[in-house]
Amino acid sequence: MNATREVETAVETAAAPSTRQRRKVLAAMWLGLAVTVVAAGYPWLDRATDHRLADHIQAGYPAYTQAQVDSAVTAYLALLTAVGALGVLAWLGTAWAVTAGKRWARAAATAMLVVGLSAGLTGLLIRDTSGDTGLPPALGWAGMAPSLAGVLVIALLWSRPRRA
Repeated sequence: MNATREVETAVETAAAPSTRQRRKVLAAMWLGLAVTVVAAGYPWLDRATDHRLADHIQAGYPAYTQAQVDSAVTAYLALLTAVGALGVLAWLGTAWAVTAGKRWARAAATAMLVVGLSAGLTGLLIRDTSGDTGLPPALGWAGMAPSLAGVLVIALLWSRPRRA
């Protein structure tokens, strides 16, 4: 009985780095999911409090009426919410693939990072017809935040686990 337990312990110890690595990856993925939810909610919080997006649009288009500014804000909120929802689906899908041990999980996560970085950089850097960025810097940088977790996930997924 004792010998059986020792063998089980030895097997668990040999597999621990892989399991530990997977746990780290999944923890980083859940962090990325949380950051994505916060980043997607931030424009709504801004609308209710600081009005940075509305002020940014008004500064770029001084001839806009309040109704036009409100319409532009609503359009941005719809777009940013859709991007955030797609980000949530990407995190959940890649977390499922990692949990299930799918062979393609690393490639899928890498592809999602590229898509997420592209979306974040677009929100941060794209210029509208006024010549200014489409989003105020605070919202643009908030859109980049999930990519930081994505970089961590990719680094963990592609690193080799250390053997005990």
